[in-house]
Amino acid sequence: MDEFADIRPYNDTEFQQILERLLAEPDLVKGLAYFMRPNWRGPLRLLARSLVRWRLQKDLGGLESIAEFQLWLAGYVEKIIRKTTTSLEITGIDQLDASKSYLWLSNHRDIALDPTLVNYALHLSNKPTGRIAIGDNLLTNPMIGDFMRLNKSFIVKRSIKAKREKFSALQLLSRYIRHSISEGHSVWIAQREGRAKDGIDTTDTAVLKMLSLAGRADKETFSESLQHLNPVPVSISYEFDPCDILKARELAAIHQGETYLKADNEDVTSIVTGLMGHKGRVHISFGEEISLSYFHSAELLAAEMDRQIVNGYACFPINYAAHQLLAQLGKCQLLEQYNEDDIKSGTKELHSRSEGESEAVKYQLYSMYAQPIIRKQNKHHE
Repeated sequence: MDEFADIRPYNDTEFQQILERLLAEPDLVKGLAYFMRPNWRGPLRLLARSLVRWRLQKDLGGLESIAEFQLWLAGYVEKIIRKTTTSLEITGIDQLDASKSYLWLSNHRDIALDPTLVNYALHLSNKPTGRIAIGDNLLTNPMIGDFMRLNKSFIVKRSIKAKREKFSALQLLSRYIRHSISEGHSVWIAQREGRAKDGIDTTDTAVLKMLSLAGRADKETFSESLQHLNPVPVSISYEFDPCDILKARELAAIHQGETYLKADNEDVTSIVTGLMGHKGRVHISFGEEISLSYFHSAELLAAEMDRQIVNGYACFPINYAAHQLLAQLGKCQLLEQYNEDDIKSGTKELHSRSEGESEAVKYQLYSMYAQPIIRKQNKHHE
């Protein structure tokens, strides 16, 4: 019996069948045609679909394994990085033991790109890519579910409400993550449920407690259970967040006491915007593997995760400009010195991004971009 069949990624024996199912899916062709040629209308749109269908059959028809599929995908990820970033810097990855599999606990700003970039960094370093935890809220469309599970994603059942059922699902998830790492597969998981839309990255102790459930049967302590996973914090910094205004509007509405209702395709819109929007400079910092002998509780481990993730932040002119604006409003402590050129270029960028928006939305935008510096200040004073 495959106890993880319900949540695990697809394997090579299922590859052909799932790929055929995807290639026969008209919505995939429609979606990709729009994704690649958003401005084509009328007959040109039909032409774009024909081109996409032909290209998919040509590229994917001969593939026989998940590894080959990921290699094909890496080419597209490379194109996206080339088109939408100014530079990609990766630090800390060389300090890690190439023979070990790790639990990458990462801050979470972008739905699809965060784990994609971590896997791309591993790919560039000739290390095996990891398995990716994704919430079942992203799988309302079976086609997206198929695509993600072909790309080494496994499912976190966030939508279960009944307590007992939810606990069973968390136990299964915990066992699956432990099983993956023991079999030599690294795993990416966000440090908390959902994106940190406000820019405040904090590790949720509930995530760490879930990870320790796999050791319960053997009466392992929290630290004994987590030590099996070789946890490493990962910090991802984007100079520009393509979804920043979408997030700021949502936060402003909630802050003003309005009920914010997600649009039907909002997650898909955020995925496409995050992938295709301009991100400027991107920095991925792999932290140090955490030795659990010093962290005996979820609270202590969360604090260490946060410390390393905050240390790993890269700060850009837009962050300094937003920080200065907030400090002038009395919302944070002024830095002793700001670089004048940084402030000039960062302020210009902030104004162009928030043009025509309400003061409430602008405030949320400034706060979001100021957080990396505020968090570094706070950690410095602790």
